[in-house]
Amino acid sequence: MRRFVSFFVVMLVLGAFTAVAQEAGSKATSSKSVQRLNRAPVNKEVLQVKLPRPFESRLPNGLIVVVLERHKLPTIAATLWVKAGALQDPKDMPGVAEFHAAMMREGTATQNSSQIAEATDAIGAALSTSASYGQAFTSVSISGLKETAGKMFSVMADVALNPIFPAEELEKFRARKLAQLQQQRSQPGFLAQEKFRSVLYGDFPAAVISASPESTRAIKVEDLRKFHDAWFAPNNAILGIVGDVAPEEGMRLATQYFGGWQQKAVPAQSLPPLPAPQPRKVYLIQRPGSVQTNLVAGNLTLKRTDPDYIPLTVANRILGGGAAARLFIELREEKGYTYGSYSQFTADIYPGPFQATSEQRNNVSKGALDALLAELRKMRDEPVPSAELEDDKRSLVAAFALSLENPANLLSRWLTVKYYGLPQDYWDTFPGKISAVTAANVQQISRRYIDMDHLQVVVVGDGGQPAEEQAGGKTIRDVLGGGDYGPLQVFSAEGKPVPGGGAPKQ
Repeated sequence: MRRFVSFFVVMLVLGAFTAVAQEAGSKATSSKSVQRLNRAPVNKEVLQVKLPRPFESRLPNGLIVVVLERHKLPTIAATLWVKAGALQDPKDMPGVAEFHAAMMREGTATQNSSQIAEATDAIGAALSTSASYGQAFTSVSISGLKETAGKMFSVMADVALNPIFPAEELEKFRARKLAQLQQQRSQPGFLAQEKFRSVLYGDFPAAVISASPESTRAIKVEDLRKFHDAWFAPNNAILGIVGDVAPEEGMRLATQYFGGWQQKAVPAQSLPPLPAPQPRKVYLIQRPGSVQTNLVAGNLTLKRTDPDYIPLTVANRILGGGAAARLFIELREEKGYTYGSYSQFTADIYPGPFQATSEQRNNVSKGALDALLAELRKMRDEPVPSAELEDDKRSLVAAFALSLENPANLLSRWLTVKYYGLPQDYWDTFPGKISAVTAANVQQISRRYIDMDHLQVVVVGDGGQPAEEQAGGKTIRDVLGGGDYGPLQVFSAEGKPVPGGGAPKQ
């Protein structure tokens, strides 16, 4: 009898839960209308952040030295920025700066690549060299324990000042690079960015995002030596040191290992004018057999020194700066088109691009593109609600404050100030300026920098696949070529125009 009563009670409870669940299901609402009633109180005061001031000096040879004390851990890191990078590549030889940076670690006048690797491994240090596409500097960095600072600086200075670019190591790197280039062309994300940068920048050097197979085969040791001899000079560089180091010790290390670097004249960094913005167009990169489309839409924006950088940072956060932003919520959470949709903008010594991106299965390509463009228009046409704006501003300031816990990030921010010539209090005032951005500012900035009339849209995928879920829907090529999004041009994955590719099927 007791078992029967217990069973009866359990069934009543389960029945009650089922009824509640069914009622909840019948009243299901979208995530946009859900209100969280158990939210913790929010502190609306502006987070006060004051960065520790670095010690700055200049060696007699012109090298700027920045020393930032952070004694929390017994470690030290150093970064040398030389003001020459991929933007200074010869027009017919993309990849020289990349090759140069990679080859610096492969041998000096006194050490071969194995000896350099053994020297860093023996002291537990990490050495890196890089020259990113679209940038105008090369970096040499090393980090490790404070007790090995002298040995670290010895390796770093040798690599930066005395590379010999051994021919046999160059051939090994060339072979690896050619294999990488071939693999790149199978990646839809690379194809999308290659075309996107090309249509935005034209002949401007920021259009280049990779070496070409032709330049990779052609680059010689003499090209790397010529690049190094032209640009690597102390009066064209900044040395940053951060960690468990006092200013006097940092200056001693800089003087000992870089003080003998000879000053010399360097070429002026001259960049050609940017092309005029093109009217809105759509570019389809044909990738037969692809099960999804990769979408990029955007236009040029501003330089790093532009005062609009801060309000645009807020606008981007609202639009697509993370998993709580509008693009992600709309295209993934609401419509289920994609695993993620985001936006970003970059700014340098020249106007950088704004772009919104999404990857989705073929048969929702039209819906995804329509939804993405609708979110761009919404940023321009409607003021952002106060609660959304305040949440995103607090999130930006909190992320900024958290990033300062990392000494390398802290040093990078100060090098940014020196490199771009930003005000000394730039980062001290950053949280307050973020917090001061209004809804009117966001809408004004969106109208200025989300340029729907000159938006360039790149789609990578199989143009012959259906673009819509319903049976008998148009293909991706037909949808893009229908005129709703702008004139269509079609290219192969190798970047060659497809004759007649822009015409929809009859």
